[in-house]
Amino acid sequence: MATYFVTGATGFIGRRLVGRLLGRPERPTVHVLVRPGSRARLARLAVDWPADRLVEVVGDLTRPGLGLADHDRDALLGVDHVVHLGALYDLAADDDANRKSNVDGTAHALDLAAELGAGWFHHVSSVAVAGDHRGRFAETDFDLGQRLPTPYHATKFAAERLVREQDRVRWRVYRPSVVVGDSRTGEMDKIDGPYFFFPAFAALARLRPLHRLTRSVPLAVPDMGATNIVPVDYVVAALDHLIHADQPAGSTFHLVNPKPQPLTEVYDAWAAAAGAPRVTTAAAWWGGPLSRAARAVARPVTSLGAALNGRLPRALTAKRLLAEVDVPVEAVRHMGFPAVFDDTATRRALAGSGLSVPPLAEYAAVLWRYWAERLDPHRARRPHPDGALVGRRIVITGASSGIGRATALAVARLGAVPLLVARRAEELEKVRAEIAAAGGVAHCYPCDLTDGEAVDALVKRMVSDHTADGGGIDMLVNNAGRSIRRSLRQSGDRPHDFERTMAINYFAPVRLVLGLLPHMAARRFGHVVNISTQGLQVGSPRYAAYLGSKAALDAFSRVAAAESLGDGVTFTTVLMPLVRTPMIKPTAIYERFPAATPEQAARWVVDALVRRPKRVSRPLGTVAQAAYAVAPKAVDAVLHVVFRALPDSSPRGTDRK
Repeated sequence: MATYFVTGATGFIGRRLVGRLLGRPERPTVHVLVRPGSRARLARLAVDWPADRLVEVVGDLTRPGLGLADHDRDALLGVDHVVHLGALYDLAADDDANRKSNVDGTAHALDLAAELGAGWFHHVSSVAVAGDHRGRFAETDFDLGQRLPTPYHATKFAAERLVREQDRVRWRVYRPSVVVGDSRTGEMDKIDGPYFFFPAFAALARLRPLHRLTRSVPLAVPDMGATNIVPVDYVVAALDHLIHADQPAGSTFHLVNPKPQPLTEVYDAWAAAAGAPRVTTAAAWWGGPLSRAARAVARPVTSLGAALNGRLPRALTAKRLLAEVDVPVEAVRHMGFPAVFDDTATRRALAGSGLSVPPLAEYAAVLWRYWAERLDPHRARRPHPDGALVGRRIVITGASSGIGRATALAVARLGAVPLLVARRAEELEKVRAEIAAAGGVAHCYPCDLTDGEAVDALVKRMVSDHTADGGGIDMLVNNAGRSIRRSLRQSGDRPHDFERTMAINYFAPVRLVLGLLPHMAARRFGHVVNISTQGLQVGSPRYAAYLGSKAALDAFSRVAAAESLGDGVTFTTVLMPLVRTPMIKPTAIYERFPAATPEQAARWVVDALVRRPKRVSRPLGTVAQAAYAVAPKAVDAVLHVVFRALPDSSPRGTDRK
């Protein structure tokens, strides 16, 4: 019975190879190296593996002897195959990190294999060893004087050199190219390589006018070179076959696509899967009528490439632009391969196995679908096909009455799950029961929003409650508030009025936003609706405390919106007119004024949640704001007359619960 020792067993390729080895008819024993911090991950992966033939070996690539305990070392004596997959794959990682994992790790693995008397050392390298070599790169080629542009390239080259130059254990080398997800299931474990560009394809798919244009006139792009992409299932199956093939020691195998794939061809495969516009190479038009247009496209692309390589002062700007769309600079620099990888020996060794690289166009849609459903960092932004708010978890403060209650009922009818926040638990329960009776779902979170520690605990509890199922909190409606109608003359000895108003109208929403922002940013989606007042546009007398707190929140939200836009978190301010809620009851004169109902106000809030505009405003407020911009002194005069004509309200402020 054969025995194996696999490093990198919990990695993307490693875990698939371990499963395949365990499934071999000889029923072999597979020892897997795992770091102490990855034991839980291995346990999850090993659920479907035969426990009697899988042996966990705790250690660390960066330590001499891989840090193995004596009993593990003894159990590995005479192991048939050491499969070295452990490595750091990160084009942006620094030299020290790459060297520790890729070079030192390989040296330690080789030393251990020799000490154990291992039958074979199978080193999984990379086509990165070819560096910037141009032209054919054969499986027998290694050091052709090529430049190694990144620490990753350099350390993969150095690691392979260690394997080649030793004679203590028989070896073979395997060089995969760019490995993407499973061609049958689409499964992939992280955003890497071409996946960095998938959000751009999704964005292009939404540009309908461009679709119509490219149906009649092809979108010409310059020749951007070629790459080499293989699915992980091919790589793993080929590794399994080659490890056991009757091939001589010192062999090297290229696990690559036999033909270079032009980047325009790769683009079209992803574009077809995403529903984005396709392109044609400009080469066909270069001497024709579109020559100038093609060259115009090529110039900025070439300029950007030069900038990214640090040859132009705007390199920093280019890096920032790419960072804004979550594309690492190194992913752009190394999209293509100047080398053409010859896999003659590999195809010869695989003859009769039925293994071959499928065309990307045949499985691109499978990869795309898996990414869109599981890995798209913006997937939380996509609305449910049954409605924009279906399934959205929406925190609504002041949900026990007035606008908050009406909004909770409205969004629940549209399929959302309102998270009801207010001080009084019994009032919240009534709202929740009303939603449940109508077939909806809601959750109650009693909280005094003026208590900072209570708000912090509330945020932690809500996030914990609503992420266990893989979801999260989508939206926040800052509705709870306090209004005080009192002139400044009567406020001289009442600074606490301003403090209390700021506590609920400003500090509570700010604390909620600060608490939820990291959660929303991690999901790359979130929307905050602040219920404000058209009094900010009018400058209503006697509302200095109330309007001051609302203006502060408005200013905070403007800054927060600018800073969090790249994280997919947006803000809307709803400038409410007079709404007939308990908050206006102390002002008896308002009983004779026209006022919106809470249900009307809720419709404006729902509009803000669905469309996510910057502002929702009524005509009167818009006109008043424009008038003040044109003739501020005249507006002051008019408002002074209003101030003199209307009396003060009762001495108590009122809350929007």
